[in-house]
Amino acid sequence: MSIAENAPLAARRGLPLSKGSMAAILVVTIGVICRLFGAQLEWLVSWPDALTVPMTEWVGAVVGGFLNFFKPVARVFSYLLEFPMTWVGGLLSGAPWPLVLGAVTALGWLIGGARMAALAFFGFGFVVISGYWLEGMNTLALVAVSVPLAALLGAGIGILAFEYPKLKGGVNVVLDVMQTMPTFAYLTPLLVLFGFGPVVGLIASAIFAAPPMARNVLLGLERVEPEIREAAVMSGGTRRQQLFLVELPAASQQIMIGFNQCLMAALSMVIIAAVIGGFEDIGWEVLLTMRKALFGPAFLAGSVIVVFAVVIDRMSAALAEPRPAQDKRVALAIFAVGAITAIWAALAGWNPAGIAALDGVAERVDQGVGQFTANHGATLDTVKNSAMFYGLLPLRIGLSDAVLPFTWGFAWTTTHTLVFYATFAALAALIALRGHLAGAGLVLIAAMVLEIGVAQLPWPILLFGVAALGWVASGWKLAIQVTILLGLILISGLWERALLSLYLSGAAVAACALVGGILGFWSAMSDRAWMVVRPICDTLQTIPLFVFLIPVLMFFQIGEFSAFLAICMYAVVPMIRYTRHGLITTPDEMIEAATASGAGRWQTMFEVRAPYAAPTILLGLNQTILYAFAMLVIAALIGTTGLGQSIYLALGQADVGLGVTAGAAMAILALVADRLVQGFAEERRQALGL
Repeated sequence: MSIAENAPLAARRGLPLSKGSMAAILVVTIGVICRLFGAQLEWLVSWPDALTVPMTEWVGAVVGGFLNFFKPVARVFSYLLEFPMTWVGGLLSGAPWPLVLGAVTALGWLIGGARMAALAFFGFGFVVISGYWLEGMNTLALVAVSVPLAALLGAGIGILAFEYPKLKGGVNVVLDVMQTMPTFAYLTPLLVLFGFGPVVGLIASAIFAAPPMARNVLLGLERVEPEIREAAVMSGGTRRQQLFLVELPAASQQIMIGFNQCLMAALSMVIIAAVIGGFEDIGWEVLLTMRKALFGPAFLAGSVIVVFAVVIDRMSAALAEPRPAQDKRVALAIFAVGAITAIWAALAGWNPAGIAALDGVAERVDQGVGQFTANHGATLDTVKNSAMFYGLLPLRIGLSDAVLPFTWGFAWTTTHTLVFYATFAALAALIALRGHLAGAGLVLIAAMVLEIGVAQLPWPILLFGVAALGWVASGWKLAIQVTILLGLILISGLWERALLSLYLSGAAVAACALVGGILGFWSAMSDRAWMVVRPICDTLQTIPLFVFLIPVLMFFQIGEFSAFLAICMYAVVPMIRYTRHGLITTPDEMIEAATASGAGRWQTMFEVRAPYAAPTILLGLNQTILYAFAMLVIAALIGTTGLGQSIYLALGQADVGLGVTAGAAMAILALVADRLVQGFAEERRQALGL
């Protein structure tokens, strides 16, 4: 008897048919139909070619015509931007390194005292002895020019959305698309518009870094106290005076947080920008050494970017916090020492690029990695192959295709399929008899996904499944929205590639949810654990995207497993932080009530803290999903397939149509996941009365 036939029986026995139960019954019914009749009705499994729209060609023609129309204006703009790039680059690379080091150390003292000054000194000192000083200054020139552009653009968007509330919804949609659209996707049209060179990387960095600034400016203005606004109105100032002289200064702390995120976003783009605008900067060095499999130099160049990221992050974050004033005379003395040393260095003929005190370290790292992989290659291959053959591959193509004699020791047969489904059906029946019909449906859906594989799921299962999730999370409006969005991918001919991207990002998100949830829970239970986990999280959050590829390539070479690990390393941090934050911010009165009722520490954690933290944990899951999709395209460089690979190939071929449509498909997947998780988080908040 099918689940659909069991629905009336469940109702007669008093089992509650909740929205989740009805959604699960619908999806299981559709899945059973597809599984039983998919061989006879091919359109149930694969979308008919006759109904596929040549969207790539259409988008290519429309966007290509639009770009050609604006190309002359864009080239003029590109020409004008070359001047500040040249000036700033010449200033930073031409200035003696002791002068720059003294200036940055003095700035660190003014911002955060001795600790910040020491961080700046040792950080930039590391860049000096790395031998990448000139490349590092070229990288900072890119950041120094792109960040003001991004900050002005983002601030303008945020102010516009605040001043005209009717535009807020549209602005939020644009910002969502800008943040979820893979960076490689809009590099292709930028390449056509502005041509190859550093300016394209600068513009791409500015576009990528603008959304965080816009969101924080809008958030800061919305949080200005009503009393402050009333005082500004009563003083008789014009609307412009109220905004710029009162409200923006009152929101300055939140705006500085946005500026910090803007800086970090721009810095994370330096290697990606090197792909289309490569010149003598750190991004180009990382890209070049990785292509040559010189992991020691790649690791050293990547470390320089990490050092820049840590120093810039700490200094800009400190600007957003209240801090005591520091003695300016100390800063002046530090700068004077740097200037005097610079004069002496110039007279002595010091060459910052010639110091390269760490070249021997890079060579030893390269040799050490080579020796380690040679000695432990069999173990590393076992880890990689085990993860692929017994984890990722079955999830991708299903147990029925992945279970083969040379990996599992036997071949999957029809008997195995029947036993597999019978086992899960028995488990689902047991769960249903305990009154959890929705849980029983989820068990059966999971069984179908495992047996068929995510990349081979019939389109009705996924389309109706996501629509059902949208209906359960937030009603019919969200269900219709996600159906339309996924329908666009379906008719565009990119469905199979989208499923491949969904499989890998989904596997990474599941791993991050498990590992991040455990680490977040452990950190909430133990302050000592958090002392260990926190610096790791801080480090992972400041590492630019591309650098995550270096350590996995060192040990596991190019392949899907390496891409999976890189995505997990980048996306796990939000899950850890949000899980811990949600668990430790439970109101004291709830904890006291649980303790008074006799609940122990673990009982309080699972029955009081965890339910209260559910909305926060879901937001962490949401961020993890967005991080995974952001990393997915970068990971295409080392072995992924699907939309990420299509976007990267489109960039190499300057194929605007494929780049934009594949990027839009990736953004749609991220947006759908974002809206679903936010819907469930909002539902939990309402249930908790928050």
